[in-house]
Amino acid sequence: MRGIMEQAKQKRIVLGITGGIAAYKAAELARLLIKQGVEVQVMMTEAASHFITTATMQALSGNPVLIDQWQDDKGMTHIQSSRVADAIIIAPATADFIAKLANGLADDLLSTLCLARNCPLIVAPAMNKQMWSNAATQRNVAQLATDGVKMLGPVSGVQACGEEGMGRMLEAEALVRDILELLGKLPLSNVGRDSSRQSVAGVGMNPDLQKTQELCGINVLITAGPTYEAIDAVRGITNRSSGKMGYAITQAALDMGANVTLVSGPTALVPPQVAQTIQVSSAAEMFEAVQKNVMNADIFISVAAVADYRVAQPNEQKLKKNGGNITLELVPNPDILVHVAALPNAPFCVGFAAESENLREYAKQKRQAKKIPLLAANLAQQAIGADDNEIILFDDEGEHPLPRADKLTLARALLSHAAALYQKGKLK
Repeated sequence: MRGIMEQAKQKRIVLGITGGIAAYKAAELARLLIKQGVEVQVMMTEAASHFITTATMQALSGNPVLIDQWQDDKGMTHIQSSRVADAIIIAPATADFIAKLANGLADDLLSTLCLARNCPLIVAPAMNKQMWSNAATQRNVAQLATDGVKMLGPVSGVQACGEEGMGRMLEAEALVRDILELLGKLPLSNVGRDSSRQSVAGVGMNPDLQKTQELCGINVLITAGPTYEAIDAVRGITNRSSGKMGYAITQAALDMGANVTLVSGPTALVPPQVAQTIQVSSAAEMFEAVQKNVMNADIFISVAAVADYRVAQPNEQKLKKNGGNITLELVPNPDILVHVAALPNAPFCVGFAAESENLREYAKQKRQAKKIPLLAANLAQQAIGADDNEIILFDDEGEHPLPRADKLTLARALLSHAAALYQKGKLK
């Protein structure tokens, strides 16, 4: 462990704090990063100093807090700080600062640093739900994703203004977990370092950071992957679902303290070890597994790409080619999500919609038809087999877009939103 921590200390970040109420979380973020052996240099905007003091951040980080371009008599703080950092983390990142980043503005030390950087930039948004969903903010977020900026969050929850929705900054523990994972993949900065030292392959992480508790003790049933509908002894009908999103949601639910049962169609993925996993092949087998386990579920998340139809009479032997046409009679499979949502005392149901066109229109229709409180929708051609995605959440309050990110990040945001709606429903 000592060797790991010594290597971890080689990682240096600039923690940028902007002017939002979530700035108080930056103190815990800095403390936890330092506890993991990461050297933290804090840089604040002038607005941030109205929410948290430089004295607090200096005491936590052990380094002078940078706030003014002219603290260095040469006026080169933005260059020097970037060159010795392995990454820049902006937490919280306000709507205003995100707009600056997206448009290349540099009117203070922190924004100038980001423009002059030669290291990765990671952003943790925090703002009111209306500001987050505003078209201008979503354009800026999309531009940052195109520019290669890593976005962590936001999630759904109660906000400082008293409203509830998407826009809440990730908690410090979740941010540390993601940041350490990213730092472990980065090469070391060479400036001011001993070049003979070996790069860090990974950073040791305190087990206490592995879980948040939004789903602590809650039973979650998840379906994932494709189904396979036999035509004969060797052929079948299936689809291109990789199962990655369902498995990411499984991992995120475990991280959030849930008791998880995963019903998985045939995939090439290894299930998370802590989850109870039931392997199935056909839609009928998945339906049977869900029926057996759903009565214990508090939340049901239907991520699997279940075949709508199956062959009426699969042939027990391989069909031989005869040079002519073959006609297959297809019959409907049961709609697992509709069945679960219609149960007495049904669990909180989350559905998925993968569309190739008219995403919003079809997603809204699907949520209404299946009578479920929450549906996540994405374009199939952008999601299938990919490691990242962008989705839109639909609930009674409207649309909540989640910008392009890796599927585990999206899974955490989705589950945070679902957990908030689930808890809200229990209070009614």
